[in-house]
Amino acid sequence: MNDLAEIYALIPQRPPFLFVDKIVERGDKRIKTWKMLTGEEDFFKGHFPGRPIMPGVLLQEALLQSGALLMSLSSQSAGLGVVTKVEQGRFREMVIPGAPIEMEVWHLETVGNAYYFKGTVTQKGKKALDLHFTCAAVG
Repeated sequence: MNDLAEIYALIPQRPPFLFVDKIVERGDKRIKTWKMLTGEEDFFKGHFPGRPIMPGVLLQEALLQSGALLMSLSSQSAGLGVVTKVEQGRFREMVIPGAPIEMEVWHLETVGNAYYFKGTVTQKGKKALDLHFTCAAVG
């Protein structure tokens, strides 16, 4: 199975709102994913013309989608992962086109249908975002 086919089988997001191109590594409690930023993405056209920067909310979304992949891989019966909490977010570096971003997510614990995660986004070896988040498995 190719990378996108596997991702499509695990989470419902699709282009242009899919921010994971590839699963790089996976384990029981950890996943590392990757997204190439070409500069052709629509959001770069308006954020900001002449000085494109990936919006912080989309960096968070890339992590959340990576967490949903980990959720799906860890329990095929997990259901749809819906974000219920985002906290301890810290933006450290701007993310620009022309290089991939790497997302790394750790599954901290599960309580009922709540999955607790922490994650990071890096580009060119520099940490761009740290975040803790919770997803609920629904229907």
